[in-house]
Amino acid sequence: MGSARARIAIDAMGGDHAPAEIVAGALRAREELDVEILLVGDASQIQAALGERANTFPVEIVPSEGTIEMHEEPLSGLKRKPKASINVAMDLVKQKRADAVVSAGHSGAAMAAALLRLGRLKGIDRPAIGAVLPTIMADKSVLLLDVGANVDCRPKFLEQFAVMGSIYSQYVLGVEKPKVGLLNIGEEPGKGNDLAIRTHQMLEENNKISFVGNAEGRDVLSGNFDVVVCDGFVGNVLLKFAEAVGEVMLQILKEELPQGLHGLLGVALLKPNLNRIKQRVDHAEHGGGLLLGVAGICIISHGSSQAPSIFNAIRLAKEAIDHQVLERITSNYNQPAAPAAEVES
Repeated sequence: MGSARARIAIDAMGGDHAPAEIVAGALRAREELDVEILLVGDASQIQAALGERANTFPVEIVPSEGTIEMHEEPLSGLKRKPKASINVAMDLVKQKRADAVVSAGHSGAAMAAALLRLGRLKGIDRPAIGAVLPTIMADKSVLLLDVGANVDCRPKFLEQFAVMGSIYSQYVLGVEKPKVGLLNIGEEPGKGNDLAIRTHQMLEENNKISFVGNAEGRDVLSGNFDVVVCDGFVGNVLLKFAEAVGEVMLQILKEELPQGLHGLLGVALLKPNLNRIKQRVDHAEHGGGLLLGVAGICIISHGSSQAPSIFNAIRLAKEAIDHQVLERITSNYNQPAAPAAEVES
């Protein structure tokens, strides 16, 4: 849409704290990021969450009917509820009324709705969810994918994840020549299962990426890799473990700080440092994961997301739009976007 403001469709009914926290994060984004917001969901509930703030920073409310609950099977839920908030949000992108979708609801439903309504990019067999994690190096992060879209993978899927991840790392995260690693149990090319061994060979032969070899679990947050690829089963386990470590670290810091007056003085002196630590390890600071490989920008946030995480998810969506991630992936495969297709059950 050229230089026009990015228009972000928000699934206001998705997530544990919907719609209040979703709306609060969206309003902050409307104020600070210069984006247009379309809140999709139950109009009366959204209006109640907006309150008087709607007059200060106007947003558009797009009515929908129902939501896909966490216990529901994604495909059957989407078909039973064609006007569910995630379906309506995806349709806004398909109709060019929005540039991106952000949802903290059922992640499986969000992925399935994106595939059904937007389709895959031509040349991409499976989409992948990419998550940005901190590393031990200051001001450097690593993109891990897939973290949940595909439990089982083929070597060519992982190869495509590596290419898409490199493009995202280069143009959104600003890494000039992203170093790609394959998550494995050892550094040697012959280590791992059949999937890892075959994928290693394909990544070595791919001249579109800078493949530097296998990454063991301890290497993921080392800063030696910019992109790490794996199947969605392992990636999801690793992501949730990393998030738990961050939460534990923050809790330990709180418990170990001195108590009383000396503690208050110490916290005051350390506050800038503590804030920077929180920014580096708290998953809410990253907002969620970008669903790479579908013909539209889709950010999948945590179900427990509150306002700060939603704000950051919208920021992530805006960055993907501004840096033309879809166009760059499509151009890399030299193919136009594919029409929406049936999703495998």
